[in-house]
Amino acid sequence: MPQELLLQVLPEIAANELLLKDYLAKQIKVSTKEIEHVSILKRSIDARQKAVKINLKVMIYLKGESFQEHKFQLPDYKNVATAPEVIVVGAGPAGLFAALQLIELGLKPIVIERGKDVRGRRRDLKAINVEHLVNEDSNYCFGEGGAGTYSDGKLYTRSKKRGDVTRILELFVAFGASEDILIDAHPHIGTNKLPQIIQDIREKIIECGGQVLFETRLTDILVKNNEVQGVVTQKGDTILANKIILATGHSARDIFELLDKKQIFIEAKPFALGVRAEHPQSLIDSIQYSCDYRGENLPPAPYSIVKQVGGRGMYSFCMCPGGVIAPCATSPGEVVTNGWSPSKRDQATANSGIVIELKLEDFQPFAKFGALAGMEFQKSIEQRAWHLAGETQKVPAQRMIDFTQNKVSSEIPKTSYVPGTTSVEMGQVFPGFLTQILREGFSEFGKSMRGYLTNEAVLHAPESRTSSPVRIPRDPFTYEHVQIKGLYPCGEGAGYAGGIISAAIDGEKCALMIGAILNK
Repeated sequence: MPQELLLQVLPEIAANELLLKDYLAKQIKVSTKEIEHVSILKRSIDARQKAVKINLKVMIYLKGESFQEHKFQLPDYKNVATAPEVIVVGAGPAGLFAALQLIELGLKPIVIERGKDVRGRRRDLKAINVEHLVNEDSNYCFGEGGAGTYSDGKLYTRSKKRGDVTRILELFVAFGASEDILIDAHPHIGTNKLPQIIQDIREKIIECGGQVLFETRLTDILVKNNEVQGVVTQKGDTILANKIILATGHSARDIFELLDKKQIFIEAKPFALGVRAEHPQSLIDSIQYSCDYRGENLPPAPYSIVKQVGGRGMYSFCMCPGGVIAPCATSPGEVVTNGWSPSKRDQATANSGIVIELKLEDFQPFAKFGALAGMEFQKSIEQRAWHLAGETQKVPAQRMIDFTQNKVSSEIPKTSYVPGTTSVEMGQVFPGFLTQILREGFSEFGKSMRGYLTNEAVLHAPESRTSSPVRIPRDPFTYEHVQIKGLYPCGEGAGYAGGIISAAIDGEKCALMIGAILNK
């Protein structure tokens, strides 16, 4: 009978199949030749001690014990060309996985996406990086696959309560992702590989009779007697359906404004905001792994850090080892940063959002905007940063120690942020209370991670799109909007998810609720 074993090994053993077999043979007291196969079930890094170890959970098969490689297959998707129709607004992870779930339930999704397909988006990403031109419908946030497609593709969620994480990961594998995402503690597909997977999901939706309409922006939701009737697009087309999944992402400000204008109930939601810090990856490696050189058997080191400063949480967010910082504005006249890593995480720098939790009372200066007060607070910082950096897609930047000492950096080294930087005293970007917390917080970070507080690190501002500044309230049991029947607020934009996995799970949940009604 196969044996399951938990163990800690050196990185070079974990990375080499023959060395691992030799090690396991000694552990279970058999000859190496008797081991037919070793399956790695879970893998994580333990860097708490000076000697870094790899935690493994393995299944060992000896000669004569049957091992069958598991092939991940897609569900038996039906052809739904003539089935009842459900409108899905947004082709991010929430929208795409909602569409797949609808097909599985025998319903036809009509996915409308304001942006372009994954290939078409690339031209607009180049334009924002090189020409500083922002396409309001096609950028790092909007387009097929949503924000995660070209801004990292991390596949972990902090909350296991959200739903079946394993199901989502296995669907990604069935669509072409590496099986490593089922094993690693912090799975990651990579911005270079995710677009093809997203394209394959879209092609499956169409193959099964669903529709995916690109460059189709929602401009109105048709409501009668507090029930949805359909949507109107910017082309003037009307698409009718009495079930709508609204999965438009955390940056779709026009959707929040539309709902507010139509007096469809929404509410301000706290979020987090700060800067994106970039260090040399080699420096982070030396801090995390306690070594001068990490070697070829350890991945570029990540970090996670949380502090309470001035009664607020200040923490790392969307940390990208071996990655780059990207321009994520969605409108002209603003600058926004985010980070991503390719699948190999082989870039020379590491970056992370370093953000502070905000409270509803922080939005009081924008109270006249009602439920949109947090959004207006967010916009004001992005627009101020744009102005201070020269009114292009350059961002305000400052060396980390210079920032803590309230000193303008005499020069900013070239960073991974392609549009460029402008040396600015960051205190001009943020309200005074945020600036003070950031300054104190970085000093505290430096005490916990020796070497982190350094002028080798460059801060870029702002990191402002951590989550939605608005929540679209829904019934906790039916997932319908609390006021409008047939409207299902979904994913990050509605305030119910935080990343690819949790958004995908939320999309499936909304689809399941609709299926329970339409398939009665």
